[in-house]
Amino acid sequence: MELRRKDLSGNVVHVTRAVVRLPGEDPETVAARRRPRFVVGDPKSEAGIRAVTLPSAIMPAIQAHLDAMKDKRPDALLFHAKSNPAQHLAVSTLNKAWHPARAAAGRPDLRWHDLRHTGAVFAAQAGATLAELMARLGHSTHKAALRYQHAAADRDARIAEALSAMVEAGSPRRDGL
Repeated sequence: MELRRKDLSGNVVHVTRAVVRLPGEDPETVAARRRPRFVVGDPKSEAGIRAVTLPSAIMPAIQAHLDAMKDKRPDALLFHAKSNPAQHLAVSTLNKAWHPARAAAGRPDLRWHDLRHTGAVFAAQAGATLAELMARLGHSTHKAALRYQHAAADRDARIAEALSAMVEAGSPRRDGL
């Protein structure tokens, strides 16, 4: 996705565009690594156009990032090339921060997409319905969103406790009163 300053309104991100490397660009060539070319267009499906509310716990970090940005214009890219704020962030630039971060976390095996998966699983564990997951992730089919609905080890026990509380709240007392 492509995010610009104007796409953030409070703690809501408005996703309206996708960005990809132009077909035919060879990311292994020196020239492509130095000057990757990108094309901006619509998301893969209508469902990809969405508004996503961000957790309030991460808003201080986002605000710090916005404050540190030199380009304050609404069209400024939120994540851009180090040498050119008008140029999209290259994967190699992202990896310069990503690889040390995952090593510091003791997870050198972590892939970038794993963050999306983790966020989706956490949303499901927080009680998001399948429809809510689909909307949040921009999925147009149930099949895509279902992969995030796998059961967590402790989720079944929490469901049982919640069911128990509902039964106890609605059932008469055992002593008949």
